[in-house]
Amino acid sequence: MSLHHPKVRRAAMAFIFVTAVLDIVAMGIVIPVLPHLIEEFVGSNARAGLLNGVFVALWAGMQFLASPVIGSLSDQYGRRPVILISCAGLAADYALMALAPNLWWLAVGRLIAGITSSSFTTIYAYMADITEPEKRARAYGLIGAAFSGGFVLGPVLGGFLGEFGPRVPFWVAGGLSGVAFLYGLFILPESLAPENRMPFSWRRANPVGAMMLLRRHAELAGLAIVNFLLYFAHHVFSALFVLYAGLRYGWGPWQVGMLLAMVGVLDMIVQGVLVGPVAKKLGDRMTMILGLCGGTIGIALMGWAPTGVAFILAMLPNALWGLAMPTLQSLMTRRVSESEQGQLQGANMSVASIAGVASPLFFGWVYSESVEQGMWAPNPGLAFYLAAGVLALAALIGWITARRAERDEVTVV
Repeated sequence: MSLHHPKVRRAAMAFIFVTAVLDIVAMGIVIPVLPHLIEEFVGSNARAGLLNGVFVALWAGMQFLASPVIGSLSDQYGRRPVILISCAGLAADYALMALAPNLWWLAVGRLIAGITSSSFTTIYAYMADITEPEKRARAYGLIGAAFSGGFVLGPVLGGFLGEFGPRVPFWVAGGLSGVAFLYGLFILPESLAPENRMPFSWRRANPVGAMMLLRRHAELAGLAIVNFLLYFAHHVFSALFVLYAGLRYGWGPWQVGMLLAMVGVLDMIVQGVLVGPVAKKLGDRMTMILGLCGGTIGIALMGWAPTGVAFILAMLPNALWGLAMPTLQSLMTRRVSESEQGQLQGANMSVASIAGVASPLFFGWVYSESVEQGMWAPNPGLAFYLAAGVLALAALIGWITARRAERDEVTVV
């Protein structure tokens, strides 16, 4: 029975959804305990904070390097073996970090995690293989909802398990990745037909070569810029939210944790429920613009919000941001052939990794300038205003680019 059969296609989509949830939960589990494990090794809270930042950069750097390689490998050998090897690799890597006798072994574990977690490029490519172009926005919305759900559940579970020791969550994370591997081994069919495969080439698989694909069409390059700006703006939260919430509203870890859970739930609703119907009614282009505009308004209101209640209310328009990524992905997949979907997703992940390195540095600098007395920008919400401006620019570029793409769209062969 082929993937074109509805039952087989539904089973494949279910596996991809479950795998995404398990992988993200596994990643999220270690977030609350990794800094404490580092602190055990170095014996200093301040130094642990610095090294934790280095570990995050190591992970993002390996994502930048590995994503195009993994995407291109899946274009040649198929999606199934790449996804399965990644799940098995993550399971082994979490066990390595659970047993790490010193900081160097823990660093090696984070490097390997950056490589094996790059399989998300293949998950997106798999969805493009089994979904008609007009239904991809909804499919990517479901994957986004899986990611959001995993990021809600993972840190909560990790915080609970961390009470039994900082290494326990790593064992559980490895177990979840192992379950994903076994589930896929028996359930997951291959999605990429042999006639649609492309030989592996280092010229295309390195980050620069992979991103050359994005220059093939003016529309694809424009959408890649939107992708970069979207990720760049989004990292204002990972860089500043905890500090900003504590400074401006006096929120502690419990309030921050609950609010992050609320953000995840709203994102699940938007991406898992709303994307499909809205895209069907408005089309991918207008849905993407609606999401970017909602995010622009919401994040600007967060920078303005004089009270915690106002900040929470600003999360409602900001949640529309979840409409943008699935539809942006859908628009981009239409611009390349079936044999290049893995390379496209690798290039997208590399773009996201660049934003993941540059954005926290930029917004961290802006925030430090905005809260220090006597500095040139004495407004703690300035970073959020700038992030809103970045999203507004993304909406403008997205509007122009996607409109041109719709007008000039041709079938890619």
